[in-house]
Amino acid sequence: MTTEAEQRSDAPPDAAPSPAPAPHADGSAAAELADLKDRLLRALAENENFRRRAERERDEAVKFAAASLVKDLLATADNLARALASVPPEPATQDEAMRNLLAGVAATERMLNDTFVKHGITKIVPAPGDSFDPELHQALFEVESEYPPGAVAEIILPGYTYNQRLLRPALVGVADGGGSARTTDHPVVTD
Repeated sequence: MTTEAEQRSDAPPDAAPSPAPAPHADGSAAAELADLKDRLLRALAENENFRRRAERERDEAVKFAAASLVKDLLATADNLARALASVPPEPATQDEAMRNLLAGVAATERMLNDTFVKHGITKIVPAPGDSFDPELHQALFEVESEYPPGAVAEIILPGYTYNQRLLRPALVGVADGGGSARTTDHPVVTD
């Protein structure tokens, strides 16, 4: 026979009733309740921390999803700049076909640079004499220069950041201090 309490329950008649929490060693149900509440709050906090971390990682993955594509496009930007720099100025002003070709290459480079800016890609171009920043520059060699020791003396390739994350450091040559320039505390970092 079933009791009246079992008939009123939503559980099927053959289900066992849920056991009451076991009392603590000191026999206090209140202490057991406090312990269960503490464990529940910790589990909820851990779950919330996991949710926030997953959301942050997802946002970062979306923000930097195109990083490998952008890195591949940097070589194209470098080659366009090299193409424009390699043409002597005199033939460009004399030959109409050469002027048209240069105008097309320059327009392509401008469009690529505008697209980079539009999508959070910033060019790092240190000026000669600027302080060497190991966070943004990579020293390839030392060169005698009129600049202070450790300062940027030559720029080989510009660097790029993508949403404030470094994609490629600017490749530079640094002054070795052989000139008559003042000394600074900037270390020379070479790879």
